[in-house]
Amino acid sequence: TRKILGLGEDELHIVATCVRVPVMVCHSESVRIRTREPLEVERARELLEQAEGVVLVDDPATNRYPTAIEAADRDEVFVGRLRHDPGQGGVRHLNMWVVADNLRKGAATNAVQIAQLLHEQGLAGAQQRAAWQPAVA
Repeated sequence: TRKILGLGEDELHIVATCVRVPVMVCHSESVRIRTREPLEVERARELLEQAEGVVLVDDPATNRYPTAIEAADRDEVFVGRLRHDPGQGGVRHLNMWVVADNLRKGAATNAVQIAQLLHEQGLAGAQQRAAWQPAVA
């Protein structure tokens, strides 16, 4: 595109993601995040590797990135293709490819995990049901 328009690298910033569809199951998304503070890609990798329920699949040298086949029938969220977005200020903008089984993580497992968290925090359960009961006159 730069060549066609006769522009230099600093005049047009492009971050491309190519996706081939269809798939039988899973949602795949190209996600761009902006952080308050600069975040290096290596530090983002470290944080994602430590995150519960996240599987980092990110090896550009061997073209390893998350795929729907890999995520199918799994509860984890697969993340890869981490890179800075040079067109948006670099180190505060990070692009990534995220894949998850929409039937497991997106629906069933997520609902159970949310219910467990609400219960653990005392926001759901018998005490909350009692608080919701209408007053009897």
